[in-house]
Amino acid sequence: MRIAIAQINCTVGDFSGNAAKIVEHAERALTAGASLLLTPELALTGYPPEDLLLRHDFYHACEAALLRLATALPDITVVVGHPAAVGDTHFNAASVLQGGRVVATYHKQCLPNHSVFDEVRYFVAGDQPLVFDLQGVRFGVVICADVWESGPIARARDAGAEVILALNASPYHLEKLATRYEVLRDRVMETGLPVFYANLVGGQDELVFDGASFVLDGTGALTHQWLAFEEALGLVDLDGTRPLTGMLVADQGLDASVYQALCLGVRDYVLKNGFPGVLLGLSGGIDSALTLAIAVDALGATRVRAVMMPSEFTADISLTDAALMAGNMGVDYVELSIEPVFESFMQTLKGEFFGRASDLTEENLQARIRGSLLMALSNKFGSIVLTTGNKSETAVGYSTLYGDMAGGFAVLKDVPKTQVYRLARYRNSLEPVIPERTITRPPSAELRHEQKDQDSLPCYEVLDGILEAYVEDDCSPAEIVALGYTMEDVRQVLTLIDRNEYKRRQSPVGVRITRRGFGKDRRYPITSKYRITDN
Repeated sequence: MRIAIAQINCTVGDFSGNAAKIVEHAERALTAGASLLLTPELALTGYPPEDLLLRHDFYHACEAALLRLATALPDITVVVGHPAAVGDTHFNAASVLQGGRVVATYHKQCLPNHSVFDEVRYFVAGDQPLVFDLQGVRFGVVICADVWESGPIARARDAGAEVILALNASPYHLEKLATRYEVLRDRVMETGLPVFYANLVGGQDELVFDGASFVLDGTGALTHQWLAFEEALGLVDLDGTRPLTGMLVADQGLDASVYQALCLGVRDYVLKNGFPGVLLGLSGGIDSALTLAIAVDALGATRVRAVMMPSEFTADISLTDAALMAGNMGVDYVELSIEPVFESFMQTLKGEFFGRASDLTEENLQARIRGSLLMALSNKFGSIVLTTGNKSETAVGYSTLYGDMAGGFAVLKDVPKTQVYRLARYRNSLEPVIPERTITRPPSAELRHEQKDQDSLPCYEVLDGILEAYVEDDCSPAEIVALGYTMEDVRQVLTLIDRNEYKRRQSPVGVRITRRGFGKDRRYPITSKYRITDN
């Protein structure tokens, strides 16, 4: 028997588009000799639909789409993921479509309620296995989090399953694929059953689903591994119940996977939301250079516009490197000086500011002028503004509300500064597009003379190490100091992180690539008297 896996890019709420994609892959699978097609979790609706799952009309539309899909697929068995309503009870479900009908439906048993997941808000957990027979082989169906616990697959085995079909919408973060291997091998060792792991691919708001679907045989050996970050139709031949070795792609490396995740996140956010293109402020610094490279690689140069907005504090090398970078990427590029606007603002405010020394106010005013110019261009031409700030800056508030934070999508929001440098080096290893001086010069916001980031922040190696320990690992100050950091640096960074929650709440959504980003999976109160540095 031949089984097909549809690693597809679905769009939330696009019932007709998602169904058409399933039909297309089913027809290709049938032509290739497959008898069964496995789709990802909630493939019919896209994942995650969030509070659309609280609407009765959403379930009615989904049920109608499921019935239409079944009638369109009379000649191949398809296992499709979708939400299901049984009366007023809602389930994360997977149905078996055969002969133009829905012949059986499974309800997900383990509902994740951590990290970026809150399925308990929407669904009730099922408690029954689903096993169906096809050409003498008994297949058990499970959904995503079901494979992270021992119960559901064991219950499917006890019900007679010989092969496990797992529908997944498992979002990407660093080293996620290795974790999936480890977890699935535990299930295989417990049950002795081969597992077909079909994962969603594509960007959905801050989440990126990497695909990277795979198959393990009954010993835990990897027999198939498909490419990450792109759609695929995988074909697997069974010898009885044993999958025969087939497609095995090589590991692409950490920096390559992060870069591809960022490109996919940008591409799907822009195109799925119908924006004609993007624009960004290109400063001559490394963050905006990397953002430009990602935007062009994601969308093509014709959809990207770069704007340099110099002031009296902008170094000549910044102007030179920005123009060079724009030329290397082949994008439309313009320089708009902010000096006349800044002088006009200062003249207007002269009376109010009389007798007061220059401070952050004047620095932030420059950033807000730049933000206003970019948003004006966005309004006029329809392109969405990409912000260029990284996770390190976002963490400690080294950014300006309604200034460099102004925009619609934050490409590097979850990328620490040290990783920005690694990604720039990675991109240049493919083609040297980011000027070397942009990478090697000390980082600066260029909002005052001779300004450097490290005038007010620890070096980024220290900052990022503390940031990871505190935000991703929930370490206490004492535990972070035990890792080798000084208490002075720890207190400074943690205080800045806690103090700037109000800024992060007003920042645009951005691609999540770490285990915990500043988004769905970190929900700290803005108003709080609890000070972690005091405990």
